[in-house]
Amino acid sequence: MRSIRTSFDTGFLVIVIGSMAGAIVAALWASPWWALGVALGGEAVALGWWLRARRARRARRTRPDTPGQLRAARALRQSRLRAQLHDVRDAVGALADAVVLFDDQGRVRWFNAAATRLLGVRREHVGQPLAQWLDGSELGTWLRTNATQPAADLPAPADASLRLAATIIPFGQQLKVLLARDISTLSRLEQVRRDFVANVSHELRTPLTVIHGYLELLDPVDVPELAPVLGEMRMQSQRMQQIVEDLLTLSRLETREALPDEEVAMIPLLETLRREAVALSQGRHRISVEATTAVRLRGSIHHLHSAFSNLTSNAVRYTPSGGEIVIGWRQTADGGAIFSVRDSGLGISAEHLVRLTERFYRVSSSRSRESGGTGLGLSIVKHVLNLHQGRLVIESEPGRGSTFSCVMEASRVLPPDRGGIFRAETPAN
Repeated sequence: MRSIRTSFDTGFLVIVIGSMAGAIVAALWASPWWALGVALGGEAVALGWWLRARRARRARRTRPDTPGQLRAARALRQSRLRAQLHDVRDAVGALADAVVLFDDQGRVRWFNAAATRLLGVRREHVGQPLAQWLDGSELGTWLRTNATQPAADLPAPADASLRLAATIIPFGQQLKVLLARDISTLSRLEQVRRDFVANVSHELRTPLTVIHGYLELLDPVDVPELAPVLGEMRMQSQRMQQIVEDLLTLSRLETREALPDEEVAMIPLLETLRREAVALSQGRHRISVEATTAVRLRGSIHHLHSAFSNLTSNAVRYTPSGGEIVIGWRQTADGGAIFSVRDSGLGISAEHLVRLTERFYRVSSSRSRESGGTGLGLSIVKHVLNLHQGRLVIESEPGRGSTFSCVMEASRVLPPDRGGIFRAETPAN
């Protein structure tokens, strides 16, 4: 080591002395500028030599040479890794969420304390299949059937009074992590909200019915000076009754886990929707139906009609006179089907699209009041589709209209009727 260091130091001195000598010769035989260039070049070479020598000496000092040094360095690295793994395990173990690590065969590899409290996992379960000790519970059913999708509001296997939200995350090489969070408090608050809305709606229904009934008895012809007031009162009481009915509908949908499975013939339903839209439009719009398939749906006729009718009536309400509304029905490549309503209305900005299905959310309160909407229609549509394993897709641009599509899975699609496809159009006046 010392001989190498001496050789580096000697080389450094040789470069420095050589550059100084070259600078003197250049000053005598050439010009001062040549001397300055030689001197700077030599100093740069010397500095590079010195830095390289310094790095080499530092690497030499930190690199273990003997087998003993190698074993000590390896042991130090292993000790550090063990300490880091212990820290990670302790941190995960302290989480309030249940964490279970299992392999590709479903065998439990590790779990934290919360998994014992929420899922009932114990030390003797390590090495056993995950679904074996969850058999008979809703969580076990979810693991066997649809574990690729997150699950919410499941009873905890260890304590049925607790509610869980569970998800599975792939981890490492053929490993998975089951995460289960206690959402009991949120679930209770949500139930309190649903009960409150349902109870208030029921309580409001009777007085509103009485008020509306008395208003119907008052004839504006008898009191012409109050005719505008009576008309406005009738309209507002009807709107309040509609809000109450929609709130009750939402409450009933939220408490349902499934809807009746019936065969829904879509071709007659499309014609019914067209007639309803024509009646609501009163000749102000061009309304057409474009059905490229006659496949049917499996679901609740009443609820699907309500959801689809909600979309068509919205299109009529929010499309200016002279606009176009197209009711569509087509099949997708994966065997599913899409019901859609396309309009040429004002369109909706992108920042509003993600919130349209929220209760009482309004893009424009003035437009909603003028159209008579309650702000609950799209929430009802979303809940109906969820109960049919479907989803609502909204596409819109300001000034270019909107398209509301109800995407249904292939499992909900039935073979077509014999009547064939249907196409009809009602022109605007």
